[in-house]
Amino acid sequence: MAGAASPILTKPETACDSWEGDGDVEAAPVVAGVNPPSSFAVKEAVRSAGTRCEANQMTRAEMHGYDVSVGNLIADAIGVEPCYIVPTWTEMLAGHWGDRWDIAFASIGVAQDRMAALYFTKPYIGSPERLWVRTDAKAQRMSDLNGKRIGVCTACWADLYLQKRLVVPGLKIDYKVDNAQIVGYAVEASGLQDVADGKLDAFLCADTVAQALIDRGVPLRGIEPAAYIAIPAGAIDRASGRSVTALYDKTNEVLAAKFADGTLKNLSMRYFGHDYASAAAQIDPASFGQDVH
Repeated sequence: MAGAASPILTKPETACDSWEGDGDVEAAPVVAGVNPPSSFAVKEAVRSAGTRCEANQMTRAEMHGYDVSVGNLIADAIGVEPCYIVPTWTEMLAGHWGDRWDIAFASIGVAQDRMAALYFTKPYIGSPERLWVRTDAKAQRMSDLNGKRIGVCTACWADLYLQKRLVVPGLKIDYKVDNAQIVGYAVEASGLQDVADGKLDAFLCADTVAQALIDRGVPLRGIEPAAYIAIPAGAIDRASGRSVTALYDKTNEVLAAKFADGTLKNLSMRYFGHDYASAAAQIDPASFGQDVH
């Protein structure tokens, strides 16, 4: 999804050129955006005292959300302070980050075409994505929206799905909408509001995004069944000038442990009121066929 917070851990200039978990890393910029409840800025937050974050970065106290919390877990395990920054969705997907950050938790779904630029860690959430229509819309099935104007986050899973070119290692994608007139958005909430306002026939996105608007009274309902289960994961730049193997392995280790002890389930319940984490618990990143180095 676009606009989601993405914790990005980067090393200070005094650190060595590879991630070895040796305790020499003291600050870590984290990519962040505004996409509640996955990520959101805390109103009137007090900047963390003694922070090593730069002036244009937000401290842990200034950002909350599920994605942010996952980034915090990884930062704590490595022994760094997370510092949040907000690159564009396009910048994150393109890779070649120039070592400005090292890992992003930004609701970036694992997809084959993204693997040319990014490595993907173990997914940290399994989020159903479905078509959302006005509560009084006639559409009852996905096929009822064939040929209709459907909004998506540009370059996201939903966009690829409606183009019938979403390829995810280890997952079978069943396409159930034909000839959609795709309308791209940078911010999913704007597209969902356009559906509610009668400007679009439907919008395809995660339950977690749409439910946040429904809870605020926006007249939307979901079409059953979900189009697919998205599996966002931590993303690491393939073009990094550092060896990222240690960071990749440590992230997978921490995520596996936090699935096992119920931490991710509890975080999902806290931010979404539903356990979306467990659906991703058994996914092995080795199935993605990546040669991480």
